Amino acid sequence: MEDEVEDVKSKITPEKARKMLKEEGMEVTLEEAKEILHFLKKLANIAVLKYLKNEKDSRLICTGKH
Repeated sequence: MEDEVEDVKSKITPEKARKMLKEEGMEVTLEEAKEILHFLKKLANIAVLKYLKNEKDSRLICTGKH
């Protein structure tokens, strides 16, 4: 799964993330911004996979006509 996260092209660069965080009053280094983006990508990937798994499981339960 980590390889999948690394392959995703981000529209938000570490520089852009750093600038966005600074506008909100949070000072971070470029390396910290890079780590934050990496964490958020992992978190988003986990959330999507969990959602898709739940959708698949609920389809298996609801096999009757509605």
